[in-house]
Amino acid sequence: MSVHTPAVKAISISRDRVGESPVWSVANQCIYWVDIEGPFIHRLNWANRHQSTWTLPERVGCIAMSNRGTLIAAMETGIFEVALSEPPVAHVSLLASVTHPQASMRFNDGRCDPQGRFWAGTMVRDMGLASPAGGIYGLDENGLQGPVLSGYITPNGMAFSTDGTTAYLSDSHPSRQQIWKHSFDAATGTWGPQAAWVDMQALPGRPDGAAVDAEGCYWICGNDAGRIHRFSPQGDLLQSIAVPVSKPAMCAFGGPELRHLFVTSIRPASPAPGFDATLDGALLVLEPGVQGLPEPLFSRFPVR
Repeated sequence: MSVHTPAVKAISISRDRVGESPVWSVANQCIYWVDIEGPFIHRLNWANRHQSTWTLPERVGCIAMSNRGTLIAAMETGIFEVALSEPPVAHVSLLASVTHPQASMRFNDGRCDPQGRFWAGTMVRDMGLASPAGGIYGLDENGLQGPVLSGYITPNGMAFSTDGTTAYLSDSHPSRQQIWKHSFDAATGTWGPQAAWVDMQALPGRPDGAAVDAEGCYWICGNDAGRIHRFSPQGDLLQSIAVPVSKPAMCAFGGPELRHLFVTSIRPASPAPGFDATLDGALLVLEPGVQGLPEPLFSRFPVR
């Protein structure tokens, strides 16, 4: 395993409280991401670096692009379709509501599978409670299904292998810090049993948001350690990239040739020694030396 420090730039004007869920739009050559606690959706135009921000009615855990040119957003009370108008106006319509097993929960990490379904995990907002009430839910033409998996404190790291037959998940809570893999039936959207894959207790950082590159390797942010790790499909740590913020949150491939890696970040309660506090909460970009894959579009809208 090697540690690399490529040139890392901050490209956002915002400094988010909880920057998450970067998603690259191939169609309009923009990167979208959220500030969960804003609650905001941001968009940065790659060509001119212009950033726009929209305000949402609830905390937003994750987003995906749809085949209708809208966004899909997993928030507190359900999953919504979001049409962005002149900033800061966003038109929000409910696709499916969720019934949480306890109070003060929200959606967290999620994304689309290769067949256009949307998957997202839930969590109790107060991580200090260490409540395993979180679950994984899926949205398609049949509505919201789930939880199809349960027992998570802070579900994170969702990604799918290049052939769509493996799904990855992590739990970033300090008491867990595990990454698992599941067999995945793309035709039916069925998750197989949880299998141990990477134990991050012994590695720098807690496992947060993730992405898969064109070579099938899995990239995940090491929150609290200022690292982004790259694992082989077999679970071997191949590379570790240092970034100038202590709490990188999620990474996504993008840019004109999908050769840039965008990294959202979180502002810690107090600055961490050895890191650049002026960049905490910024959207970062670097060139990792490998190419990513286009993010699938949500296309399985519920039939009303």
